[in-house]
Amino acid sequence: MKELVEIIAKSLVDSPDEVVVIENENEKSIVLELHVAQSDMGKVIGKQGRIAKAIRSVVKAAASKYEKKVIVEIAQ
Repeated sequence: MKELVEIIAKSLVDSPDEVVVIENENEKSIVLELHVAQSDMGKVIGKQGRIAKAIRSVVKAAASKYEKKVIVEIAQ
């Protein structure tokens, strides 16, 4: 999951070296914190959050075989 979010985010931003994904896992869910450069926040979120929603949809589809809820948080 972590690698999937990294690949998607790095392809969207101008500073791919500053993309960091932190994975926190517990019994029922996996939380992925996506950190990007301040100047790239708009590119990851998109207009009205459409790109962020698309990222979450792709990750949710990929995580369906793990039987855990996957949460993608975009942080500064």
